[in-house]
Amino acid sequence: MADIFERLIKNYGPIGQHRERAHGYFAFPKLEGEISSRMKFRGKDVITWSLNNYLGLANHPEVRKADTEGTAQYGLASPMGARMMSGNTTLHEQLENELASFVQKEDAILVNYGYQGMVSLIDVICSRHDIIVYDAESHACIIDGLRLHPGHRYVFKHNDLEDLEKQLQRSTALIEKQGAGGILVITEGVFGMAGDQGKLKEIAAMKDTYSFRLLVDDAHGFGTLGKTGAGAGEEQGCQDKIDLYFSTFAKSMASIGAFIAGDRQIIDYIRYNIRSQIFAKSLPMPIVVGNLKRLDLLRNNPELKERLWKNALQLQNGLKQRGFDIGKTDSVVTPVYMKGGVEEATAMVMDLRENYSIFASIVVYPVIPKGHIIYRLIPSAVHTSEDIELTLQAFEATKKKLDAGEYKVESIPDMAEVSGKRFDYMTSKLKNK
Repeated sequence: MADIFERLIKNYGPIGQHRERAHGYFAFPKLEGEISSRMKFRGKDVITWSLNNYLGLANHPEVRKADTEGTAQYGLASPMGARMMSGNTTLHEQLENELASFVQKEDAILVNYGYQGMVSLIDVICSRHDIIVYDAESHACIIDGLRLHPGHRYVFKHNDLEDLEKQLQRSTALIEKQGAGGILVITEGVFGMAGDQGKLKEIAAMKDTYSFRLLVDDAHGFGTLGKTGAGAGEEQGCQDKIDLYFSTFAKSMASIGAFIAGDRQIIDYIRYNIRSQIFAKSLPMPIVVGNLKRLDLLRNNPELKERLWKNALQLQNGLKQRGFDIGKTDSVVTPVYMKGGVEEATAMVMDLRENYSIFASIVVYPVIPKGHIIYRLIPSAVHTSEDIELTLQAFEATKKKLDAGEYKVESIPDMAEVSGKRFDYMTSKLKNK
């Protein structure tokens, strides 16, 4: 008989296998200081491009005041118990009502976390007879929800309407054959890695031909898109065609929790059947109080979104003018595509952080194919023009080094020893090239 723990130790997984040299630097880094466009990394000031603080609400004085007062009044323990049993409050219901109104739906339900909320949502609304059709670039929370689904699921190529129609035809035929079940289409308002919007309007129009319900995860669109900030559906003029609208508080609202919005009867069904909320403690009162203030600021201060987009466009236009490939983004999410191996990417990140004071997240193999590098830059309303200009200069300089092969170093240091000789050797080697 195999020992479960022995198997785990022998294979830490595609990312975990690099833990010894990555931990504390590339993985699980510690950004310190007040959340802003500039923070401290390993005691050094850096310009940060890895935080989803889109509207700059994380340290907004009114938000900090609401968070503080909410904690002082209620403490983190209140309310005790799950919503259904003993953890419901007027403020929880107020937040749900205001969210529903803001995203133009009849009702909404709070969930404790975005990731857990999406997994639970898929589980609660789909039976074994139902078929789920989903975009190939869907977030991990959607994929994990699909893994719990006992019925059929079909994937369509990213934002490929022709392939979506094929999967809808396939699903319709199977539903007719088995004589039971329905179809749920899942896509995203904004795809968080590439930054492109889901084709919500075109997908919604397919309802005229095919019978299905539409679930949209709009984590990156909520607060950043649409005339009022109500998201990608509002931006594309099809919010009323979205059957279930889902978003998290972790992006534009810089908080914790998430919500699901839709028709009152369906939200009521979810409210009384979603296991992850029925059997989980209610969202703490200070978070609810803080989220009410965040939503108020999001709704009534359009200049926050305007400032965010001003910064995003300055960054994106600056990158394009310098010859960088930022793909098809039509949101504030800003990917930068480059060619190179893992070692080159590692050296480039270190150079940016150590010599240019730029902290940006990078994605390499095995998340994406070998030979490719993606930086994902997240602008916010609190970034300054100087932050952006310094970042553009740093990217231009390091891209020249990458193209010249200067990052093809002999070895990458063990980041658990970054204060030791191997790290010093690495950084000095980069400086001397």
